[in-house]
Amino acid sequence: MPHSVSLINTIAAGLGLALVFGFLAVRLRLPALVGYLLAGVIIGPFTPGFVADGSIAAQLAEIGVMLLMFGVGLHFSLDDLLAVRKIALPGALAQIAVATLLGGALALWWGWSWGEALVFGLALSVASTVVLLRALESLGILDSFTGRIAVGWLVVEDLAMVLVLVLMPPLAGALGGRSGEAAGSADPLWQTLGLTLLQVGGFVALMLVVGRRAFPWILWQVTRTGSRELFTLCVIAAAVSIAFASAALFGVSFALGAFFAGMVMRESEFSHRAAQESLPLRDAFAVLFFVSVGMLFDPSVLIERPLQVLAVVGVIVLGKSLAACALVLVFRYPLGTALTVSASLAQIGEFSFILAGLGVSLGVLPVEGQSLILAGALISIATNPLWFSLIAPLQKWLYARFPLARELESHDHPLAELPTTTEARYLSRQVVLVGYGRVGRRIAAELEANDIPYVVAEQNRELVEKLREAGIAAVWGDAAEPAVLVQAHIARARVLVVATPDAMNVRQMMEIARTLNPAIETVIRSHNEDEARLLTQETAATVFLGEQELAQAMARDVVRRAVAAV
Repeated sequence: MPHSVSLINTIAAGLGLALVFGFLAVRLRLPALVGYLLAGVIIGPFTPGFVADGSIAAQLAEIGVMLLMFGVGLHFSLDDLLAVRKIALPGALAQIAVATLLGGALALWWGWSWGEALVFGLALSVASTVVLLRALESLGILDSFTGRIAVGWLVVEDLAMVLVLVLMPPLAGALGGRSGEAAGSADPLWQTLGLTLLQVGGFVALMLVVGRRAFPWILWQVTRTGSRELFTLCVIAAAVSIAFASAALFGVSFALGAFFAGMVMRESEFSHRAAQESLPLRDAFAVLFFVSVGMLFDPSVLIERPLQVLAVVGVIVLGKSLAACALVLVFRYPLGTALTVSASLAQIGEFSFILAGLGVSLGVLPVEGQSLILAGALISIATNPLWFSLIAPLQKWLYARFPLARELESHDHPLAELPTTTEARYLSRQVVLVGYGRVGRRIAAELEANDIPYVVAEQNRELVEKLREAGIAAVWGDAAEPAVLVQAHIARARVLVVATPDAMNVRQMMEIARTLNPAIETVIRSHNEDEARLLTQETAATVFLGEQELAQAMARDVVRRAVAAV
């Protein structure tokens, strides 16, 4: 077969088999992700038959990572990132340390050197942002506060791995590898670290200062042409070119570069359209990412080293997940948040592959270590949707069996209770407002303008602190928990307004509110027409659908202008 068509072969075989096995996986009630991974194994070099071009598949997968991270940035503002910094930054660093110790201890037990053990542990400590995003999107909680914590946590992990990848070559000699030829530089370690921090900091500053002004302006200029093709081209070109430039000029990974590109483009009023236009390409290339992961997997390792593979999966799925759960609970966040973050981290992905490949090339990781990392990645990615599906039943089981689980909830925190000095007007006939995001803030402003008392229920602890400082009645916690609504005095409220984008627990909120206050009025926000219809039927609430309300508001304005013109 001519080399010139290897790209077409790889795309055709990858997408075609992914479709077939993804369909079979869904029919068997398994995640489609399992089918994509299996398709990669079949066209990989370790199974008989057709073998796709692994290097091309890896590059196509990298494009998928760029587009996916760009899409996340379009929905994830700098304010969202800063809002979770107090838990994401220390939590991610502590979890990396714990997972590295667990993986390193396992490698030392197998007789590896301490340098090999360190690299192996680091490879097991960082989760795949791509896998996480697919899981959060499928559950509809990407825009929730818990989803923002998970994304912020992994962004911190990615930044930490950028430093690790830069520092590995100069440290290879100290780790027992090839230092001179691998490092490529005789600079002192402190100078290398300082330069890396300066590069990353320069990139972030450039994107936030210059990018926030330049990219929205460019997008507006392209939009003025009226060409849909140019608009889509501008979005894709921005995602890929900025990601490439960030890696070439600042040493930042493609994924992080694309993520920050999306964040600054979010400042444009066309960010939602940009997200929609890039969605088909994001989905297609994300599938190729999982196919490329499957191509790296050698099934023989399951037969030759089954106990070692099982131990690696245990560190990934149990070890670091339990550590993350404990860390989130230490920060006094609800059990549901802790379990969601734990499930998010119960896998490894792209940075682990890069780290393993670099470790082997530098002689600080044995080839068998790379095989074990790939096996752990494949199994953990395939089983990750299962852990998310177990969150709700596990949470109920823990509540029923262990009193400590109930005590760990947020209702024993001072912010989870209204102050004793709260005025009586906020305790009766008030509005309970769940969520204080972009929609919640506007609703609160209208309530204040009409002198209507309200109490905010919000999961962001730092935001609740700011609301308290501003004299606004606010309670911290998940409104799907009875204790939170009780503290908001739902039993004597007039209206319950659910202004959060997370629709998973709306029914539970409605059930609790109606149980405590059968006469309460309920108003819900929704983004999906089918979901809005079901919520209206099941909860008898007033449901506002974004597109529908926008159309009605525009129609009213058009009618007003038309009548005035007559």
